[in-house]
Amino acid sequence: MTARPRQDNDKISPVTVNKKAYANFELIERFEAGLALLGSEVKSLRAAQADLTGSYARVDGAQCWLVGAKITPYQQQGQSLHEPDRKRKLLLHKSEIRRIRTKLEQRGFTLVPLRIYFNDRGLAKVELALARGKRQYDKRRTIAERQQKREVDRDTKKYRKR
Repeated sequence: MTARPRQDNDKISPVTVNKKAYANFELIERFEAGLALLGSEVKSLRAAQADLTGSYARVDGAQCWLVGAKITPYQQQGQSLHEPDRKRKLLLHKSEIRRIRTKLEQRGFTLVPLRIYFNDRGLAKVELALARGKRQYDKRRTIAERQQKREVDRDTKKYRKR
């Protein structure tokens, strides 16, 4: 039995989302990476016990690492608990790591995790983004544009067909 290709209308509910990344960074390019996890970490993720706030990804040599992501230890586990904020290996192709490394060497780019989710095969994945930090005036402009769009939608709502 083979896995069917993912359709856009398939719902993949994220385990955790890094909301601050969307507010504080301008997202340039996105990547999907696998996570090398321990068994208790997978159980914690299935129970949505994770936090990406303040985390980032780093390229060391030929490997990519997720740093600062907190996965709470699984409560029903025995004595050997995993460390909640250890760095975890990200599973990417060599060509992707090379492309990411060249972008990170440029000034102002960082690699930010956006969300952790399970794909349709049940594998834990991380959505990463090459991002550039927003300045304060950029954040204000984004908020103003969102507010204008909301007002336009509200005004045009009464003219739509019901």
